[in-house]
Amino acid sequence: MEHIVIIGNGVSGITCARHIRKHDSQKKITVISGETEHFYARTALMYIYMGHMKYEHTKPYEDRFWEKNRIELVFNNVSKVDTQNKKLSLSDGYTISYDKLVIATGSKTNFYNWPGQDLKGVQGLYNIEDLQTMEENTAGIKNAVVVGGGLIGIELAEMLLSRNLHVTFLVREKRYWSNILSKEEANMIERHMREHHIDLILETELKEIRGTNGKVSSIVTTSGEEIQCEFVGISTGVSPNISFLNGSNIETDKGVLVDRYFQTNTEDVYAIGDCAQFRQAIPGRKALEQVWYTGRMQGQVLAQTLCNNTTEYNPGPWFNSAKFLDIEYQNYGMLPAEATNDIEMFYWEHSSGKIAFRAGFEKATGKLIGINSFGFRLRHELFDRWLTGGRNIDEVMEHLADANFDPEFYRKYEADIINAYNKQFNKNIKAKKRSWSRIFQNMKRQEHASK
Repeated sequence: MEHIVIIGNGVSGITCARHIRKHDSQKKITVISGETEHFYARTALMYIYMGHMKYEHTKPYEDRFWEKNRIELVFNNVSKVDTQNKKLSLSDGYTISYDKLVIATGSKTNFYNWPGQDLKGVQGLYNIEDLQTMEENTAGIKNAVVVGGGLIGIELAEMLLSRNLHVTFLVREKRYWSNILSKEEANMIERHMREHHIDLILETELKEIRGTNGKVSSIVTTSGEEIQCEFVGISTGVSPNISFLNGSNIETDKGVLVDRYFQTNTEDVYAIGDCAQFRQAIPGRKALEQVWYTGRMQGQVLAQTLCNNTTEYNPGPWFNSAKFLDIEYQNYGMLPAEATNDIEMFYWEHSSGKIAFRAGFEKATGKLIGINSFGFRLRHELFDRWLTGGRNIDEVMEHLADANFDPEFYRKYEADIINAYNKQFNKNIKAKKRSWSRIFQNMKRQEHASK
C-alpha cells in the first residue's frame, strides 16, 4: 500500500489529502502538523478576534471526517527530512516512512532583527497560535502600532480597532501598498483609513522596540520619534516556512523549488501552497503564490498527479480579493501600479471617494491586461475569459454591465465609468445593455467546460 505523507494541515495540504482519497480508496494518507490537531480556515482568524465567529465555526469538517476518510492526523513537527531513506524525523524522536512526500508548510511572519522584537506584545498574525497570543497581548491595553503595509497590515488594524484601541500604522513607502496600488487608489485607501481614526504615518520605519518588565512600552522610528504602545503587530510580509529542510537535498530558494507539476529536484517529493516556488513563474503570475485560493487549487491539481493522472498546474489569469475596512477590493490580471512605456492606464473614482475602477491595457493593441475595482463587485468568470481571450479594452468597456455582480437593486456605475473613459481617450464607446441571455449562455458554457 503506497503511503503518502503531507507535512502541513493548511488549505493546500488538506485539499490534497481530500482529493487523493476522492480518487483512490487504497492509499495510506498521513498529515503531519504541529500547528493544530485539525484543519481550520486561516482566513477566518480576524473574524474570531472581532467576535463575528468562534473557532469551532472555522472547522470545515466534523471531527469524524478524518477517521471516515482514513486520513491520519499526526500532531507533531518534522525536524529532519531524509530523502535517501524516505524517512521523516519528528520533534519527539519518532520517525515516519513515506513513499511520496508533499511539503505544504505555509509561511511565517518576517522579522528583521529589530532591537526588542522578542518583548511580550510583539507578534505577527499567521496561525491560530498567533491569534491566541494576540488575545493575551491586547487584553486591557489602549495603544497599538502596526508595522508594514499590505493586506495583513490593514486586517491587523481593523482587528485592533474593533477593540477600541488607538492604532498607529507605520508604512515605510511614500504611499500605502505602493507596489500594487496606483497613487490615486492609495490616496483613496489612505483617506479611508484616517476616516476610521487610524493614525497612518508614511515614509516611516521601525528602528527599535522598547519595553518595561519584559513587555512592550513604546517603539522608536528611524526619524527618532517615540510612540507609546503596548502592542506591536508585525505585517512586513511572510516567507516560506522551510527551515526544517536545511541539510536535506531538496533544492530551495525563497521557497521549495518546483516545476508546473509541483515536483521538486528530488524524486517522490513535492511542494504546494505558500512554501512552493516555481522555478519559472507562469506567465502573468508570480513565482510564489501565497494566497488561499491558489493553495487550494494546487492541492487539488497535485492530488491528480499522485493518483496517476499527471496534471499540469494551469490556474489561468491572476486574481485576488480583499477588504480595506469596509471597501471591497478585487483584482483581475497582473496590473502594475503605474503606467509604463507599453501599458496605458485608465482610472475612474466616484465622487464619494469610496468607489473606484482602474484598467490597464497594451498601448499598441488595446489588449486588456488587468483591472482593480473598489466598492463594487465584478464577475470573476467574465474577466477570466476576457483576459484569457485577449479582449480589447473598448470591448470590455462596451460590455462592462455584464460583469457587474452587485445585488439587483444596488446602484450601477458603468455609465459613469464609460463616460470617463471616453473623455480620457477621446472615444465614443456606447454601453451595451446588460444581456441576461448572454450571461446565462456564458455560465452554461463554463459549466460545460468544467465537466
